[in-house]
Amino acid sequence: MSDPIAAGGAGEGTRAVRAGLPEPVKYEPTLPGPVFAAHFHLPGEPTGPYTYGRDENPTWTHLERAVGELEAPGRDGVETLVFASGMAAISSVLFSQLRAGDTAVLPSDGYQALPLVRTQLEAYGIEVRTAPTGGDAQLAVLDGAKLLWIESPSNPGLDVCDIRRLVEAAHARGALVAVDNTLATPLGQRPLELGADFSVASGTKQLTGHGDVLLGYVTGRSGEPMTAVRRWRKIVGAIPGPMEAWLAHRSIATLQMRVDRQSATALAVAQALRGRPEVTGLRYPGLADDPSHEVASRQMRRFGCVVSFTLPTRARAERFLEELRLVDDATSFGGVRSTAERRGRWGGDAVPEGFIRLSVGAEDPEDLVTDVLRALEESAR
Repeated sequence: MSDPIAAGGAGEGTRAVRAGLPEPVKYEPTLPGPVFAAHFHLPGEPTGPYTYGRDENPTWTHLERAVGELEAPGRDGVETLVFASGMAAISSVLFSQLRAGDTAVLPSDGYQALPLVRTQLEAYGIEVRTAPTGGDAQLAVLDGAKLLWIESPSNPGLDVCDIRRLVEAAHARGALVAVDNTLATPLGQRPLELGADFSVASGTKQLTGHGDVLLGYVTGRSGEPMTAVRRWRKIVGAIPGPMEAWLAHRSIATLQMRVDRQSATALAVAQALRGRPEVTGLRYPGLADDPSHEVASRQMRRFGCVVSFTLPTRARAERFLEELRLVDDATSFGGVRSTAERRGRWGGDAVPEGFIRLSVGAEDPEDLVTDVLRALEESAR
């Protein structure tokens, strides 16, 4: 009988629970503990898989298999590499694929560290073009590009682009395509199935979901591009600790339950905010009237845990955050405990002073909606 998980036919919850587990061994744990090793016993020629701790680690191997089974279930010729952080993963793709004289296309409304990346790319003689995510605007600046970087949904504005359309256009021009899949997670969308060459994500966020691990990964089609990413990781040494890798793998087992709960509650929060007179610019791709809903519905299976909206002033936004009881004022997103922040406090995002990014956790939906609406009322006083 064929293995439904290996064939990609298992349900997403089943796959998440069992992803990356080794074959069972009598008296051994189902998920082996983290392997703490800088070097390995290595007599004779170094022909085995584990030689030195910067290159490979058995704990990474289990996690990489798990992520690969979620990003590309049942597909051969795909590999995953894990990194010390999401930014390490992002940098590995950009700096391993681009050379002086090349052109990269980045989103103008993406993660706030991308402007820092742009500055470094340009310092290396790489041309960088930008365009917004919404309306597939990056199509207009693709000619001559070596690499297209997509972030969909975008962070923090939650715009969505037609990934398949952009991929086809980029490939027709000879460009590689990387998709930042952090906000969607592999349970929300699978960029490689939409044609992308790389799916990149910060595992710090919803993938691990507990706010206690810094991690990143790159999943891509086997071949020279992924070989270059692996080489970059070896050179830079941007590797995760074995404990972080083990915690991440442990956390993936509950991914489907967390994502389903958080996505459903995020929709409930967005619906509760709709029509509130003090709320403008409400965005959540799961809302039927969201500008991105039609495109998102074609390529996403779940719409994520982040809701964004704007309150009239900075002061009103700060009072709202102070009044919340079930939502921590913290950055990042995707954790089981809800968080929110006035995103403009960091700079770098083109958002109004009263812009709020709310990450919905695993609290009871009724409790969270009640808390958000109460905080809105209190913040008006």
